[in-house]
Amino acid sequence: MRVRAILLWSRYAIAQNLRSRSGIFPLKCPQSRETPVIFVHSQLEVEFLLIPVKLSLKSQKPRRHPVFMEERLQKLLSQWGIASRRRAEQLISQGRVRVNGQTVCLGRKADPHTDRIEVDGIPLGQRHRPELVYLLLHKPPGVVSTCFDPQGRKTVIELLPPSLRQGIHPVGRLDADSTGALLLTNDGALTFHLTHPRHQIAKTYRVWLHGNPPESILERWRQGVPLDGRPTQPARLRVLKSVPGERTLVEVMLTEGRNRQIRRVAELLGYPVDRLHRTAIGPIQLQPPHRPELSRGQYRTLDSSEIDALHAQLGIKSSRKVVSELEEYRR
Repeated sequence: MRVRAILLWSRYAIAQNLRSRSGIFPLKCPQSRETPVIFVHSQLEVEFLLIPVKLSLKSQKPRRHPVFMEERLQKLLSQWGIASRRRAEQLISQGRVRVNGQTVCLGRKADPHTDRIEVDGIPLGQRHRPELVYLLLHKPPGVVSTCFDPQGRKTVIELLPPSLRQGIHPVGRLDADSTGALLLTNDGALTFHLTHPRHQIAKTYRVWLHGNPPESILERWRQGVPLDGRPTQPARLRVLKSVPGERTLVEVMLTEGRNRQIRRVAELLGYPVDRLHRTAIGPIQLQPPHRPELSRGQYRTLDSSEIDALHAQLGIKSSRKVVSELEEYRR
């Protein structure tokens, strides 16, 4: 009777090199890099084979589906309607929240699709997850683009009915004096993609400037202006209306969003902003073709074609496709 053994020096190699070899099973599992793994073939033929493999010095992270994102637990509990953000923080601080069997502290992140999250011993299931909501709001002046303002100013969340406020957050910001298109959602993955600089989603603005900037100034703006030690990315800009000696209306399209960028650049160029109004976020327009413009302070739900167009421009899958991918991923 002969025994065939295979010596490997990496658990990673076990998964990659032996997955398709039937009849091979481990006798010993390594706890360190230096410990070999011995595998015995079920036919018991005598043969030894040392397979050289590349060792990874980093521990292998758990496999996660690329569509889903980790988020802070207090945010997840709020989005899923378990508790308000502040109440969720209290639950975590009191040790009443566990992830994968371990009690967690504030700051911990989790993925509800791959992690087991429990509150008071009760696991969160898909039945707790609220339906994804996508809203377009016409932000009026004097309202701040946040969920809570320590100064007591009115927030965009207060413009929504109470039934829609749980778990909803604004995507990006418009400063308090600016008006126009603002997206609100409870979709954390979409928020991540929209706000990540890598995706460069174009945002369109109509801006009234004091004075009449010459073409040379407008071209400097288009090419990029030094701001905070580095130039702004190229912008698309065109004049829509000019009142000689008084002011100029320009349309500006940006693919980046630094803090108060348009106002600061206009100030540096010597033509400060009088009014700033955002008309579109990617394919989402405040006034779609053949439809009336959304009134100030009002909101509407995005239709399926707008959501799909937004996902397509971001290069991510729509929520309908995500469900089927999740089922496939779990098999």
